[in-house]
Amino acid sequence: MRASNYGRITGLALDPIEKKPLNRFHPGSMILSVGSYGCNLRCPFCQNSDISWGEELLEWETGARIISPEELCGLAAEYVPHGNIGVAYTYNEPLIGYEYVRDTAKLVHEAGMYNVIVSNGCAELSILREIIPYIDAMNIDLKGFTDSFYNDMLCGNRTMVMDFISEAVKHCHVELTTLIIPGENDSEDEMREIVSWIAGLTDADGNAIGKGIPLHISRFFPRFHMTDRGPTDIGLIYHLADVAREKLEYVYTGNC
Repeated sequence: MRASNYGRITGLALDPIEKKPLNRFHPGSMILSVGSYGCNLRCPFCQNSDISWGEELLEWETGARIISPEELCGLAAEYVPHGNIGVAYTYNEPLIGYEYVRDTAKLVHEAGMYNVIVSNGCAELSILREIIPYIDAMNIDLKGFTDSFYNDMLCGNRTMVMDFISEAVKHCHVELTTLIIPGENDSEDEMREIVSWIAGLTDADGNAIGKGIPLHISRFFPRFHMTDRGPTDIGLIYHLADVAREKLEYVYTGNC
C-alpha cells in the first residue's frame, strides 16, 4: 500500500536553498521544491493550511496534478543548467507520503542530484530508515520543548520528534527551525532547554556534534486559526537568538 496523495502535486517551484531554510547546505544554490497535500499535525498557525488541513484539502484529492517519480526526476535534471541541485520535498508534510519521497529520491540520487526534506519530524524511525539512504539534508521543525505544547496545541508528540532528530543527525546534514509564538514557547528558559538539548546531540560514532547544528529562530505572524495575538516582537527574536548562541555556533533569525 501507499499513501493516497502519492504523486499528487500541489506546488512546484525552483527556490533558493536558503528558503527551506538551509543556510549551510550548498548556499547560493537553487532547488526544485515540490509539495503534495496533507499533514499529521494540527498547528492552528499553519502557513500552508490550504494544502495541509484547511477546508480546501478535499479538493486536492481530485484536483492535484499527478507527477510520477520519473517525471519529477526528469524535471529536476532539466533545471540543472539554471542552478538546480536536486529536489526538496516541502510545502506540506512530505513524510505522510514517504513512499513517493523514497521512490523519487532514489532516482534523483542515481541522476547525481541531492534530496532535501522539510519536515515536522513527527514520524516513526522506521520511516526514516526507509528514506535516509537517499536524503542529503533536512530542515526539521522543533516547534517547542514542552509536551503540553505538542500534545494540546499541535496534536503531536514531542518525544517522537526528538527521537527523529536524534537519528537524522547521524545520517545527513540537519538544520532545525523553531517558530516563536507569543505566550506559548517564547520564554528564555525554554530556549535554553532547547539549545542545551541540541548541543548534546551526537553522530553515529557518539561524537558530540550538536553545537554545529544550525538553528533557525523564526518570527510568528497571525495565521489561520491563530489570529488572537500579534506578531512576535522582533527584539525578542534577536534576544532569543543571542541566548541560543551561548550553546550553538550557527543561529539564524527568520521572518524579521
